[in-house]
Amino acid sequence: MQRTWLIMCLARKKSGVREHSTGFSLIELLIVVAIILIIAAIAIPNLLRSRIAANEASAGSAIRSINSAEFAYNEAYPTNGYAAALVNLGGASPCTPSAVAACLIDNVLATAIVGSNGKSGYVFAATGLIPNGVTNLSFVSATSPTAYNQTGVRDFCSTEDGVIRFDAGAAGNLPVNTLAACRAFTTMQ
Repeated sequence: MQRTWLIMCLARKKSGVREHSTGFSLIELLIVVAIILIIAAIAIPNLLRSRIAANEASAGSAIRSINSAEFAYNEAYPTNGYAAALVNLGGASPCTPSAVAACLIDNVLATAIVGSNGKSGYVFAATGLIPNGVTNLSFVSATSPTAYNQTGVRDFCSTEDGVIRFDAGAAGNLPVNTLAACRAFTTMQ
């Protein structure tokens, strides 16, 4: 009986049949890798579009916050009118309110200006406009993506009317800083 079993084992080895196969073949591994690559090719563009949409929602919300801060600044410092620049609306912690640093918005937003890393993929600006030379009677708050088509695809702005407007951005755009440029944007619904 043992001899018969030994003969059968030797016959199987000669014919190429194995009793116990361990591991995966190269073909099986290549198929799994191909499936993972196909899933990634479908998922990654959707993930990037979702990130852009989230960044744009954050930018729109930040413009609303800047507008509210501008109105509060105008009430608190009527001889100055609206803030001359975005940094005047913030202030480093601990913040003591003044016309230079009003402590009305988070300092991260107040320092997310052109030349910085920005906030949520956008850089911001708030420009006080001085039509009569004494006080800032108007302002423009605006934002642009830090990396067009990666962090965002639209620019946003608003003026003292409180209406948020948007425009298709372009690579290298800076936030608008004039009333005419902002009012040329499309009104958000």
